[in-house]
Amino acid sequence: MSVNFTQKHKHEMITFENVTKLYGKAKALNGINLDIQPGEFISIVGMSGAGKSTLMKLIIGEEQLDHGKVLIDGIDMSTVKSKDLPYLRRKIGIVFQDIKLLPKRTAFENVAFAMEVSGHRKDKIDKDVPKILELVGLLHKKNNFPHEMSGGEKQRVAIARSLAHRPVLLLADEPTGNLDEVNAAEVLELLLKINELGTTVILATHASDLVNKINKRVITIEAGQITLEQATKGKYKL
Repeated sequence: MSVNFTQKHKHEMITFENVTKLYGKAKALNGINLDIQPGEFISIVGMSGAGKSTLMKLIIGEEQLDHGKVLIDGIDMSTVKSKDLPYLRRKIGIVFQDIKLLPKRTAFENVAFAMEVSGHRKDKIDKDVPKILELVGLLHKKNNFPHEMSGGEKQRVAIARSLAHRPVLLLADEPTGNLDEVNAAEVLELLLKINELGTTVILATHASDLVNKINKRVITIEAGQITLEQATKGKYKL
């Protein structure tokens, strides 16, 4: 299977065409139409249960839609076989509220592990991991275990781990949900920095104060439907 993301394509990176996702009789998403361009920073906002996480799961193929189409870099996700999903996901970084670092591995080893499972050689891992940790401001913590780090530091390690494959798309689903205001602001600043380096970032959150600081495109979801779309300098409005 050929899955070749690029930030230079003329077409959209992600397209939702009249997408509906059902859980039983309940519509988690109901007729979603959405285009995401390469290099964008988009905040998907809404209350818990609005459909934000479902939208993210459709992008990575973790859930199957019931109606419509999801196109990722021109590829119809409904045609991607389960055995081919790992190839697609190698170009997508994923960060969740539940950090799930390996507790008995250091910051360095957590990032290195993500490269090891993809078959990278040790010399490349030893060269790249320090650079990635430096990008997230944690090179000085490379030998620390998760229990020796703050919540914000652990989330930054999780972001570093998601960058191990040099993704062109980063999905962040409520990444600041368990953090205090200071740590949440640091994580947001890091996501903006990653976006400035060329990675498309999709942030799903209900943290209005963070969204209002970003001044980028904002998509509001309520009860599985897009109720508001602000192209630039968007704010959290419900």
